[in-house]
Amino acid sequence: MKSWIQSANAPDCEFSPRNLPYGVFSDDDHRPRCGVAIGDMVVDLARLEAAGVVKCTDRPVFDAPALNAFMALGRTEWARTRARLIDLLTDGGDAALSSNAALRREALRPMNSVRTHMPIEVAGYTDFYASKNHAVNVGTLFRGPENALPPNWLSIPIGYNGRASTVVVSGTPFRRPLGQMKPADADLPIFGPCRRLDFELEMGAIIGTSTEMGTHLSVAQAEELVFGYVLLNDWSARDIQAWEYQPLGPFQAKVFATTISPWIVTQAALDPFRVSTPPRERPLLPYLHENGPMLYDIDLEVALAPAGGGETIVSRTNYREMYYSSAQQIAHHAIGGCRMETGDLIGSGTISGSVAGSQGSLLELTKGGRSPIDLAGGVQRSFIEDGDTITLRGRAKGDGYLVGFGACMGTVLPAPESPR
Repeated sequence: MKSWIQSANAPDCEFSPRNLPYGVFSDDDHRPRCGVAIGDMVVDLARLEAAGVVKCTDRPVFDAPALNAFMALGRTEWARTRARLIDLLTDGGDAALSSNAALRREALRPMNSVRTHMPIEVAGYTDFYASKNHAVNVGTLFRGPENALPPNWLSIPIGYNGRASTVVVSGTPFRRPLGQMKPADADLPIFGPCRRLDFELEMGAIIGTSTEMGTHLSVAQAEELVFGYVLLNDWSARDIQAWEYQPLGPFQAKVFATTISPWIVTQAALDPFRVSTPPRERPLLPYLHENGPMLYDIDLEVALAPAGGGETIVSRTNYREMYYSSAQQIAHHAIGGCRMETGDLIGSGTISGSVAGSQGSLLELTKGGRSPIDLAGGVQRSFIEDGDTITLRGRAKGDGYLVGFGACMGTVLPAPESPR
């Protein structure tokens, strides 16, 4: 599959014609609207819709600052629109765009000239704890290897409801959080800026179509709801979390920022990279049974760059390391009758491998801060410092092409002034 947009055909291009991820962008001339990334260009779907070259319904859905209206149309329309875009953007297809110079000037924007925005209006955000390697690593740090996994972990995808209000798009800086912490040598908590700020390498599943309250889902039905995937960094204040998490789990330690990549890679683009979840160490209850491979072979990496310095790759792993798939997480989420909504964001939980350098957080990489990691320029990190930039990247590798996500990047600013 080749595109007449030549940059899309390079073997190292993340936005190949087999990808076509959706996002929201703006430029100097127009307000935010929906687009598709291909090569080094963004295709203005609102302009193609206005020209009648792409049409989903009788009313416009792409001239909007979020993809929610399009996602709510469902899988049949997602497939039809993807087929239409492939036809328009590949060699030998419909020349309605490629042969129309005026429309090309209006509908194609160089990616380096636009600003990306949040691709969806986030209805709700739920984060899971679904990588066994991560759960064992963290549990061992705090409870020892014999009690690393909670008793329920091999039976249930553990999760918690986060805050949709502080989900932000790649490139958005945020302030170091304030909160309560209890140092190991203190009897009572102290208040101040987080001292053990961390990243969490995750994938996020985007819910495209809603369900009714009271409806439960099989794993196969849950997967039908998923519009696509993003990279996700669920930033964590480890010292705040250690003091607050019992008995109800994370609260202030997680509410200050969650960063996602700007382009949503569809399930259709990821289908060639499907892999199975690992063998079950304990039989799962029937409602969590899968009817086929529901993970993806996606190479992931994390880079850390101090202010004014070059970046260092601090972790490399793969999405196939998960124990529970997003579809299983969604099925569990809905089993009690929870309504799933268009725009819900489902975090996979930290993705960690089983070998050194494949852990998805500094907590694991530095063994709780006891073994700092070396960065370029002779500096070290146990946890994230002010001015540091963390960048997540993800790519599925096909035969001569890539399906990539773009960067998921965030920079940490100093904490705000403490309240008096």
